[in-house]
Amino acid sequence: MASRYVHLLPVNGRWKQQITDFLSEDVPSFDYGAFVVGDKEETASLYMKQSGLICGVPFAAEVFQQCELAVEWHFKEGDYIGTEELSKNGGKLVVATVKGTANKILLAERTALNLLSRSSGIATQSYITKKLADENGYNGLIAGTRKTTPGLRQIEKYSMLVGGVDPHRYDLSSMVMLKDNHIASTGSITSAVKSARSVCGFAVKVEVEVSTEEDAREAIDAGADVIMLDNFKGDELQKVAQSLKKYYQGQNKSFLLECSGGLTLQNLGSYLCNDIDIYSTSSIHQGCNIIDFSLKINA
Repeated sequence: MASRYVHLLPVNGRWKQQITDFLSEDVPSFDYGAFVVGDKEETASLYMKQSGLICGVPFAAEVFQQCELAVEWHFKEGDYIGTEELSKNGGKLVVATVKGTANKILLAERTALNLLSRSSGIATQSYITKKLADENGYNGLIAGTRKTTPGLRQIEKYSMLVGGVDPHRYDLSSMVMLKDNHIASTGSITSAVKSARSVCGFAVKVEVEVSTEEDAREAIDAGADVIMLDNFKGDELQKVAQSLKKYYQGQNKSFLLECSGGLTLQNLGSYLCNDIDIYSTSSIHQGCNIIDFSLKINA
């Protein structure tokens, strides 16, 4: 059964043109390797060589399709391959079989592997981070950030979803995020929120980044939907979050508290507090390793 995640991607979306562009970038003029191998029919095995979540299947599959190759996937998007399963198979596991002419297999090889490796790395880091939060008794959301790689945003946000975390806002049009520079330029939190609300309407959330409890209260009173407690540390973060929730208890104020700034797998446990609704971090996509894949023509 195919993974449901593929249905997130529009049938005729721009991502397919990006795959075409990636292939063109890899062969801007002559394909000398294609000349060497020619159009002999071959079968190749796609190996996963590290433990983690398989992710990026639709993107790799599109690479193979554009190169006129047939591919059979033996695992689906989001399947976790553990170290035990890898060791039983000599340290690498066949996750797909690719068939077609040698020149086209080798044309598709590196682009498909790079997308799988990057996507699986993000999904795996997301999965590990969410698992750690769950094990620490946290009941809220773990989210990514907008610190994505230009040109790879859709792949990276998609990979977060497969890994089980919230992708947060997709772009500047998805949510109003008022940061310190917006506040400084506008003059106050209240005026910035009022200005944003005048154009974004009821359907778009307004989030305000704050560095003090006083600023958080101003943002809540101004009608912000989400308050980002930025770069607060450990005990201070928990005290401010508890204070805000207690202060507004019973009042007609609806808001979420978010924590962001410097969160990693190493320090996440010291930050977690169920008075915080969302922990957002770029470590799940900026600070993660890739998962190693390879493609070998069967002898």
